[in-house]
Amino acid sequence: MIIGFCSSSDPKCPIISSVVAKYVKDGWTVWIEKQIIDNSAEKYEGSIEIKSREEILKNADIIYANNFPSLTELSSCKTDSIVISSFKPFENPAIVDETKKLSCHVASMDMIPRTTLAQSMDILSSMSSIAGYKAVLKASDLLPKYFPMLMTAAGTIKPSTVLILGAGVAGLQAIATAKRLGARVEVFDVRKAVKEEVQSLGASFVEVEGSADSSSAGGYAVQQTEEYLQKQKAKIAEHVKKADVVISTAQLRGKKAPILVTKEMVDSMNFGSVIIDLASSSGGNCEVSKDNETINYNGITIMGNSALENTMIKDASFLLSNNIYNYVKTFVKDKAINIDLGNEIIKGSIINAK
Repeated sequence: MIIGFCSSSDPKCPIISSVVAKYVKDGWTVWIEKQIIDNSAEKYEGSIEIKSREEILKNADIIYANNFPSLTELSSCKTDSIVISSFKPFENPAIVDETKKLSCHVASMDMIPRTTLAQSMDILSSMSSIAGYKAVLKASDLLPKYFPMLMTAAGTIKPSTVLILGAGVAGLQAIATAKRLGARVEVFDVRKAVKEEVQSLGASFVEVEGSADSSSAGGYAVQQTEEYLQKQKAKIAEHVKKADVVISTAQLRGKKAPILVTKEMVDSMNFGSVIIDLASSSGGNCEVSKDNETINYNGITIMGNSALENTMIKDASFLLSNNIYNYVKTFVKDKAINIDLGNEIIKGSIINAK
């Protein structure tokens, strides 16, 4: 069995040295495109073969890249090989029909069911955890005041108030990090099921009655009624006005991110406050944020960044590499490739199943 790793525009390394050893132990021959080695800080020793992109695509049994610039090149893949990446079919539904024209199987890791069984291969959770952690550190750097309460000879400094919008993986990590830094943390989420988890981390839960059930949404928010949205807007406005930092993480799968922080809410914030919008790539939770930009809006610093995991490339690569390895294992039975569509993980993530 041959597994090949192709380079991509995403800076994270999909295969690290410690994971190469796992593949080899399982009976894999590991091929790596030279550009991955050139762009990473990894020192691979033996056990790998450097191959051209063309060789990998034509001969490997399983092919992985963080992203592919075009599906056209996948037409050269051998029949029944498996191409793995994150194709985001919810954002681009047309890609499903395009992949059905290929002779290879196409698997999208962002479609892996977000269940307990699939946790070890859930790249969305791995990257979100890093993003939530780094969002707090970015905010603490941009905020012109302390996070913790301090008793000094010159007077007592009050703790900063951090409002986190969305208590998914990124939000929960942001809560834990902000608490470790000594901030006072408030959390809003439409899912009542996360209330106890939020409180167990030492944060207070901002509750709005009447939310729609989101228990089957795989960790994402769901569309709410107009009546609820109006109550939600008023409640969030009340807490945004008092917050020193707002970290927003709410996204609707395959849809534009909900606007939770309006321009008027930003105008109500104290000078020097900070907003970190982790949903900026899908429109943003803050009405005035700009994707991949940090702006000053009337004295409020607003950072729009949905890829903060790329600022911690070493640990991001470690987690990604292990996620991929654990996912690849689901395709192997008795040391041979086996695409079992009865397996819920495989069934949910192969987007061109025949």
